[in-house]
Amino acid sequence: MIEAEDVVKSFTVRTRTGGLRRRGRTTLRAVDGVSFAVEPGEFVGYLGPNGAGKSTTIKMLTGILTASSGTLRVCGLDPSRRRTSLARRLGVVFGQRTTLWWDLPLRDSLTLVRRLYRVEPAAHRARFAELSELLELDPFLDTPVRQLSLGQRMRGDLAAALLHDPELLVLDEPTIGLDVVSKATVRDFLERINAERGTTILLTTHDLGDIERLCRRVLIIDHGRLAYDGGLDELRRTVDADRVLVAELARPGPPIVLDDPEFGRIEAERVQGPRQWLRLPSAANAATVVAALARRHEVRDIALREAGIEDVLAGLYRGDHAYTCPADLPWEDGPPSGPPERPDHRSMVE
Repeated sequence: MIEAEDVVKSFTVRTRTGGLRRRGRTTLRAVDGVSFAVEPGEFVGYLGPNGAGKSTTIKMLTGILTASSGTLRVCGLDPSRRRTSLARRLGVVFGQRTTLWWDLPLRDSLTLVRRLYRVEPAAHRARFAELSELLELDPFLDTPVRQLSLGQRMRGDLAAALLHDPELLVLDEPTIGLDVVSKATVRDFLERINAERGTTILLTTHDLGDIERLCRRVLIIDHGRLAYDGGLDELRRTVDADRVLVAELARPGPPIVLDDPEFGRIEAERVQGPRQWLRLPSAANAATVVAALARRHEVRDIALREAGIEDVLAGLYRGDHAYTCPADLPWEDGPPSGPPERPDHRSMVE
C-alpha cells in the first residue's frame, strides 16, 4: 500500500544579519533517507518528537509536498504526479484542520464530499448510513459545523475521509484535544474499520494510548531518519527502560537502600508513608532484588511496574539506544550510530 525507498525532503533555510541583508542559505533535511513499506490491511503508528519529520512525510505521501529524492509509491501511484487519481483511493484527516464547510450543516458538508468524489447515489446512501451509525452522527447531522464540539467535528471529518471508501486512511493527530468519551468512540471506530473492512491505516499521534490500543506495528522517525520499525514488545526490549518496584512496608521508615554485589546499589527515589518506590536498572533481576528487600525489611506488599511506552520512547529520543532500522536501508556510509546534530530551526522561513 505504501512503498518508500530512501526518501529525502530538503528545505532551503535563509538567514539574515538584519534588515534586508541576506547572509546565506542552508539546506535542512526534514526527512533524511527514510525507507519503509506498509502492506494492505496493516494498522501502523508513525511516531517521533516534534520536528522529527512526521508531518513532512505525511504531506509527501498525500501529494501535498514532492520528495527531493528517493522513490515513493502510495496505492501503486506517484503521489506528486497522480494526486487526483490517488485522492479517490485515499482518505486523510488532519486533527488540527477540518475539511468540512464551516457554515453548512454536517449533512450538507458530507453531500458536497459525495459530489467531489463522484460517489454513486446508491453507494453514498449505504456508506452514509453505515458511517452515521458507527460514528453516532445522527444527533448533530443538521447542526452547522461551526457549532459542533471538537469531538463531534472530528467524527464528521472521519466520515468525510471515508465516504468514498478509500483503501488507505492517513491520520495526523486525529484525537488531539478530545475528551475521554470522544477519544474512545474514535478509537473503537478505527479499530472496527481496520478489522472488518481491511482499511489500511497510518496513524501519526503524540497520544501513546492510541498507539498501544490500536497499532500492531510502529515506525519511529527521529531527526528525519527512521530509528525503529517493528512491534511494541520488541521496542520495549530494544530500549533499556527502567522498571519500578513499589514496596509497602509494615511501618513507615527511612528511604530503603539496597547494596548487593549481584545488582549494585538501589535507593528508594520516593517515600510516602510505608510505601516506597525503587527504580530497578534494566539489567537487574527483579526476583533477586525482592529477595534482598525481604531479608532486610518487613514487607507487606510488592508491585513491579514495567516501563510504559512513554518511558521507552523517551529513552529512544534521548539516544539511550542503538538504531534498529532494517539492515538493507540505503545509508551511503553505513547506518548512523546516533542522532545527528539538529540544525537551528528558528531561522527557517516558511
